Amino acid sequence: MLELQFLRDHREEAAERLTKRNIDVQSLLGTTLSLDEQRRSTQTELDGRLAELNGLSRTIGDLLKAGRKDEAEAAKARTADLKASTQQLKERLDGLEKDLQDHLCTIPNAPNAKVPVGKTPEENTVVLQEGTIPELHAGAKPHWELGEDYGFLHMDLGVKITGAGFPVYSGQGAKLQRALISFFLDKAADAGYREIIPPHLVNGASAFATGQLPDKEGQMYHATVDDLYLIPTAEVPITNLYRDELLEADALPVKMVGYTPCFRREAGSYGAHVRGLNRVHQFDKVEIVRLEKPENSYAALEDMVEHVKGLLRALELPYRQLLLCGGDMGFASAMTYDMEVYSAAQQRWLEVSSISNFETFQSNRMKLRYRGEDRKPRLAHTLNGSALALARIVAALLENNQTPEGIRIPKALQPYTGFSMIVK
Repeated sequence: MLELQFLRDHREEAAERLTKRNIDVQSLLGTTLSLDEQRRSTQTELDGRLAELNGLSRTIGDLLKAGRKDEAEAAKARTADLKASTQQLKERLDGLEKDLQDHLCTIPNAPNAKVPVGKTPEENTVVLQEGTIPELHAGAKPHWELGEDYGFLHMDLGVKITGAGFPVYSGQGAKLQRALISFFLDKAADAGYREIIPPHLVNGASAFATGQLPDKEGQMYHATVDDLYLIPTAEVPITNLYRDELLEADALPVKMVGYTPCFRREAGSYGAHVRGLNRVHQFDKVEIVRLEKPENSYAALEDMVEHVKGLLRALELPYRQLLLCGGDMGFASAMTYDMEVYSAAQQRWLEVSSISNFETFQSNRMKLRYRGEDRKPRLAHTLNGSALALARIVAALLENNQTPEGIRIPKALQPYTGFSMIVK
């Protein structure tokens, strides 16, 4: 949630940045500042009447002691009127504060100045492309056919057990999954990230704090009896470890990593482009999360990007880095890089990581603060990134490394899998 003080004191800057979202900025900001003005004027009026009420309470006693009964009775009558009017003002103030908070929750984060203008994914900026796109042998297949032929990926069994979009892995496919998870976790630990094993369900307060509610409630699985949500990413529980915390400055940066399954309804996703592992309702992912001082957060974002690049290079996958335009960014992000790998059998790019700086958007919601040099509490910046999401990584690895003899395993993974080739 954007800081009200920022919207109030820097309206022109806020409007300029939010315009990149392709939304009705002036209407949003106008409503915000109107509600804020009404709230502040109501608070001022209430404070004045409360002060008068307190003064009258002291005066009545003095008047009675002085024998000025008529004046004391008049003061009592005024006190009764003030009590009634202050109650009305308190109710009005509560309503205005709720309306203001509800409205602020509808405003997305303000894009960073570096974020390009654009409305669609086609307008994202390609920052770089690296690696050689493989040329496959005749008869090469997409990963869903490879998994069936080799007997380690079973989309049909997932349908039988649960429904479409819940894959089952077995044999060497299961070992490949476990190998990738261990590889990603070890690389993150080497980079100084502290491993976390969080819960896989969260409460509404946690989902609100990181921006999933109220923006993405339709994309999350909701356990209604207990009012808990299955996590769409480890970002949610890991970042919320620091909700309502006030840190000392020397506690930053905080670097955390966690592996979890991720659950996403992906409502409305149909068609050939979502076949197999391209878009599923449950997938494994290793997530890196950072808490930073504001002046360091964009350097941290670039460092996280370099970490993900290192993983993709180690996996020998051709990849490209995109800087998302304002119209394609997530609701809570101030700046996002997407990393895509090339799927040779499908001849298309697959997103495998989003790395985002949320600036104070999440920390304002979750009241995550640190003490500055002046000892005053300040909002920290939060960042996170996939390092990496397994489903599409597995798809690209299988397709790009298929040979007539079997599916080659990249050298970096072989110590984790215990084999160099997937064979029938």
